[in-house]
Amino acid sequence: MVLIDTPALYYRAFYSVPDSIVNDEGQPVNAVRGVLDAIAQMIRRFDSPRVVATMDADWRPAFRTAIMPEYKAARVKDAEAGTEIPPELDAQLPIMTDVLRAAGIPIAEVDGTEADDVIATMAAQSQTPVVIVSPDRDLLALIDAASDVSVLRPRKGGEWEAISQADLPEAYGVPDGTRYRELAAMRGDPSDGLPGAPGIGEKTAATLLANFGSLESIIKAAKAGVKTGGLSPKRAATLIEEEETLHKTIEVMRCLTDVAHGLDLESVPGECDRTAVEAAAHGQNIRRSVDNLIAALGDAGRGNDQSGTTQPAPVPTSTTAAGAGSGPASGSAAASVSPAKSRASQSPGSVSAEAWSQSRLVGFDLETTGVDPATARIVTAAFVESADNARTWLADPGVEIPEPARAVHGITTEFAQANGAPVAEVVAELCTVLADLKAEGAVVVGHNIVYDLSVMSAEVKRHQPHIGLAALLPTIVDTFVLDKKVEQFRRGKRTLTETAKRWKVSLLDAHDAAADALAALDISRALAQSSEEIAQLTRDEIMAAQGEWKRDQAADLQSWLRRKGNAEAVVDGSWPMA
Repeated sequence: MVLIDTPALYYRAFYSVPDSIVNDEGQPVNAVRGVLDAIAQMIRRFDSPRVVATMDADWRPAFRTAIMPEYKAARVKDAEAGTEIPPELDAQLPIMTDVLRAAGIPIAEVDGTEADDVIATMAAQSQTPVVIVSPDRDLLALIDAASDVSVLRPRKGGEWEAISQADLPEAYGVPDGTRYRELAAMRGDPSDGLPGAPGIGEKTAATLLANFGSLESIIKAAKAGVKTGGLSPKRAATLIEEEETLHKTIEVMRCLTDVAHGLDLESVPGECDRTAVEAAAHGQNIRRSVDNLIAALGDAGRGNDQSGTTQPAPVPTSTTAAGAGSGPASGSAAASVSPAKSRASQSPGSVSAEAWSQSRLVGFDLETTGVDPATARIVTAAFVESADNARTWLADPGVEIPEPARAVHGITTEFAQANGAPVAEVVAELCTVLADLKAEGAVVVGHNIVYDLSVMSAEVKRHQPHIGLAALLPTIVDTFVLDKKVEQFRRGKRTLTETAKRWKVSLLDAHDAAADALAALDISRALAQSSEEIAQLTRDEIMAAQGEWKRDQAADLQSWLRRKGNAEAVVDGSWPMA
């Protein structure tokens, strides 16, 4: 059973995942995404859907402040409300809890207690091994080999640190959780208002415990005038002076193990209500994370990969939601793009003369680490057939994501490392999808898709050199090229955002791969309606025509740049990729 210290994770996500990730109302949903992705990763890591999201019903319980009034007092932001939570985070919690409950993951909180108390109670009651997921060091005190309770802590760079009782001696110099609590009491924790013993840090506390066995024995030795085992006269005097405070600290840190959480642990998880999940996610811009979570729950226990990497799988479309299966794995999200039933039995050659605009259209987009296709690495990717039928990937690009790129698409290096699949796997899967779409006679649409396919080409050479990308490409439609052909002399930028405005296409989340791919798809339909001549071109004809138009457009731009004084300007007219 996996017990999530949800407050610790949502604070971590709130401050590490970009707040540029917003819902339809412009409200940040970074913490929601971060928590959902972390829980999905845990489900995969342990191949278990038995997850409980514990919460703080009271983050400064009265029974703790009665022992030590300064407990967490420094964190209070609003004295009247007695809260520490920023309003931008507080507004996200109902979204997060609605999704989790709908997915069958219980929310456990008990009046007058913290999440730590709920976790400790469930760990004591569980008949199966327990993993506590939290960055909070205090929970290391619950580690117990006899009842198989361990802790998993997030670390920098997307790594996780698994700590069992066997790891405590090397990691902290103590034999078990009980001694760790005493070490923590001597060390103190200013962020929680726990003073510790002045001048005694973690290593000194570990040395004293190793030599004397317990805090009680250390204080007895200090009172007896012992001067060995790390007990200098100064340390002994400090421990004697702080004895009462240290005992209070241990009481404050000790978690309750008898709170009435009201859950039947054997019934975890509950049933996933797909309709409720869809309702909770609607308009929140958390589709990728929601689908990721649902996929992880569906895959758990089936012997699939537990590494937290991307394993795309279907999620419901608008016509199949009632009987849909699980969604994709870590960081990936969405419905697999399936062939239109009316052409399911036809070979590609049997529809070769069909107008491209009447073919099955699938949007494609990448978000990357930079603007140079030769060096940019894939961060996210999407194939989209409709708002309810998409397939996306999150990749660990294997390099740092520069700040300018992060500012555009909102994905940090740490987030990609923690939740993304190895880029080599993503590249291989994207190539497979392209080949399948070609075999199915589909048309792949993108805005300035030359860039995306050029990035793909470089990534294929880098990670899958045995694959011939050019041979896999289906019919390609570039709305950037078509837009310039249909309205050659229109003033203004031709970015996806501005082009979407021109053709009255909704683009709610620019620079999200799925949103961009969907916008390009809708723009292509608007362009086809605008120009019947272009709309009636066959797939072979539109491919050839775009090649000519792209070369002409590049030549015109190059000529204009040189007339403006840039004599060395060169504009590449390659199409559909450089």
